[in-house]
Amino acid sequence: MTDLQLDFQDTAIAFSSKSDKELKKTARLFSLMNKKWLVDMGSKVGLAAFKYKLPFASTLVEATIFDLFCGGKTLLDCQPNIDKLRDFQVNTILDYGAEGKDTEEDFNLTMNENMRGIDFAFHNPSIPAISTKITGLTHTPLLEKMHAGLTLTTEEEHQKQSLLKRVDVICNKAAERGVAVFIDAEETWIQKPIDDIVNLMMSRYNKNRPIVYNTFQMYRTDRLSFLKESYSHAKSGGYILGAKIVRGAYMDKERARAAEMGYPSPIQPDKLSADADYNAAIRFCIDHHEHIALCNASHNATSNQLMASYIHEKGLSRDNPHFMFCQLYGMSDNLTFNLAKAGFKVAKYMPYGPVRDVIPYLIRRTQENAAVTGDLSREYQMILKEVNRRGI
Repeated sequence: MTDLQLDFQDTAIAFSSKSDKELKKTARLFSLMNKKWLVDMGSKVGLAAFKYKLPFASTLVEATIFDLFCGGKTLLDCQPNIDKLRDFQVNTILDYGAEGKDTEEDFNLTMNENMRGIDFAFHNPSIPAISTKITGLTHTPLLEKMHAGLTLTTEEEHQKQSLLKRVDVICNKAAERGVAVFIDAEETWIQKPIDDIVNLMMSRYNKNRPIVYNTFQMYRTDRLSFLKESYSHAKSGGYILGAKIVRGAYMDKERARAAEMGYPSPIQPDKLSADADYNAAIRFCIDHHEHIALCNASHNATSNQLMASYIHEKGLSRDNPHFMFCQLYGMSDNLTFNLAKAGFKVAKYMPYGPVRDVIPYLIRRTQENAAVTGDLSREYQMILKEVNRRGI
């Protein structure tokens, strides 16, 4: 057995896709994002500027962080970035970035954009999947009532059937084209109907290969057991479980709501507990890889190292179609490009869409990279290391 040969500190490989000019621009942007006061102020001003349609907002965003974290405004805009990733053996997961829509017309537009994404992926061998959110396809209050098991009105029942049709149309097209669909996890109080819908779609379209993937947020106390239940359900139903494993995205909101409404927090008590369940989930999926297609969607170096090492120790193929690593476009290049160089299947999540529609996403990215204590962020440290190595 050959050595694993994987070093996430190798910045020469991590930033091999960036020219000196691109690297210096990235360093400047991350320097600004490490000023928490600036990020906080910019987030408030940015949201207000777009809300009131101030003309400078789009121009400012496009000139700074848009290209860093988004592939483009349209699918065609994304093509050069997709091609550049492919040159370094990195695949792309397309993610239409529009959020906060609330009309039937908007939901149908999102569905149609997902369909275009699937067709676009079909003609691009380095795009194995698209990503979508159920809240982009229906009304959130409907999901809340479905989750609570409340009786739906006639209009709500119609909305439910429209949602099921939209999701089925997307998944059916994906199955025809051989493109996977990753369906995001969302807040706990709307997650049950999402799980039910995804399980239904997997039972229809994952008979021969993984097309539909559910997302498991491992910072929840119940998700490791739910992953195992989902595996048993899939095996008895004769289909492959698609499992995208993430830590989670709504921790503060979840804890605040639980405290306000007086029920136990669904979030792990500490990071160690979340990490333990996350890593147990990775091992479980690899141990049962014949019936589980795993996407390890993490920026955590330890969890990525664990998966790579476990695959290596078990003597499994690094390019097994049931194994994938994934990081967000513009972040954790030290993980992505080093995994790809070592022969593992890895992809970048690439959001795209009109600047106005992706603003909430972009603000989350800048806030994540802001240094709470004034220390340099992990990302910025890696970039500076490569800047210094190149002597630029």
